[in-house]
Amino acid sequence: MSDELISILVLVVVFVIATTRSINMGALSFAAAFGVGELVADFSADHIFAGFPGDLFVVLVGVTYLFALARANGTTDWLVHASIRLVGGRVALIPWVMFAISGALTAIGAVSPAAVAIVAPLALSFAARYQISPLLMGAMVVHGSQGGGFSPISIYGSIVNGIVDREKLPGNEITLFLASLVVNLIIAAVVFVVCGGLKLPRTAVAAAGEEREAGAEEAPADAEGRLTPARIATLAALVALVVAVLAFDLDAGLTSISLAVALSVFWPDHGKKAVNEVTWPTVLLICGVLTYVGVLDEMGTIDYAGKAVSDIGIPLLAALLLCYIGAIVSAFASSVGIMGALIPLAVPFLAQGDIGAVGMIAALAVSATVVDVSPFSTNGALVLANAPDVDRDRFFRQLMIYGGIMVVAVPPVVWLAMVVPGLG
Repeated sequence: MSDELISILVLVVVFVIATTRSINMGALSFAAAFGVGELVADFSADHIFAGFPGDLFVVLVGVTYLFALARANGTTDWLVHASIRLVGGRVALIPWVMFAISGALTAIGAVSPAAVAIVAPLALSFAARYQISPLLMGAMVVHGSQGGGFSPISIYGSIVNGIVDREKLPGNEITLFLASLVVNLIIAAVVFVVCGGLKLPRTAVAAAGEEREAGAEEAPADAEGRLTPARIATLAALVALVVAVLAFDLDAGLTSISLAVALSVFWPDHGKKAVNEVTWPTVLLICGVLTYVGVLDEMGTIDYAGKAVSDIGIPLLAALLLCYIGAIVSAFASSVGIMGALIPLAVPFLAQGDIGAVGMIAALAVSATVVDVSPFSTNGALVLANAPDVDRDRFFRQLMIYGGIMVVAVPPVVWLAMVVPGLG
């Protein structure tokens, strides 16, 4: 049995054990990375650690730390209260507002994880307050970010269009953008209906502060409508995060943790509480799984699977399987990295003229990004880590099942819509 097949079987075993036993999948994945890396691939410990997602670790810790501080001092409550007033008390509009904000951020140049890091904590705090499904709210944020993610001036769009130019393939920037936008918009609409969006209040409802003012209970001295010094400073920090990420292209994780530390210096009680609310089991889970995926990448397992598919003599079938590989691997790894690997693999049969290049590239791009709601991807991990007041194990399973549905259902749909007609 080849080393690549062994590494795939070990991944299956990790999933089975984590599903049937109460063991953190991240811890299992670290053990698998050590076993497969040392015994099968003959990697050194340093080689194995090279796959540790240090940037994602800092993003998860930094963003959850900053927004835990915002929850501790009541800033997120104040923002939720203000959001309700902004939409006239219509709770049903909020998921779509979050979709639009996420899409706008990525369309003008924010990377998708940065947009989700900015929007998801507030969106999920709102969901907790108004009994909106966290799966619905998280999906709306992620699909919104992917919907705008392939505009001609976006990071994803620029990268994919650059790869197309480098490989001397025909491309269409607008088709790529619209393909992602339409698919994610349709998925968001379906999720909105399935997850109870139609049951949300469409008429104006009272915000939490107004309910207390009406006599439900006596409003505390630190009421939600009041801007305290800690809340003003936290709001300034959140604005600084947005500006730093969008205008100066600074790392969202390092910026978040720096702002959180600055706030903790002035309000140490809030900072101490916030550190304890960082979702460390989620950090372990994501970092462990991605470390093992890094070992798979270094072993050549992903290239092995891609080349095996590209050697198939039936172009349409090969195109479908490449879309599936893009979806499956991207659920655990970098979407851009997967597109950068798969588009060149598709060049040989695209050059034959049997498959339309524009449709194939759009299908690969959508397949590799629409699955980013998976809890193992950066976007899905941010949603999982920032959801307050949830059964985290249950929410993790929901995200994993939803991500699995995206992996299974989206590739054949976009294949039928974009590849089979021969677009391009």
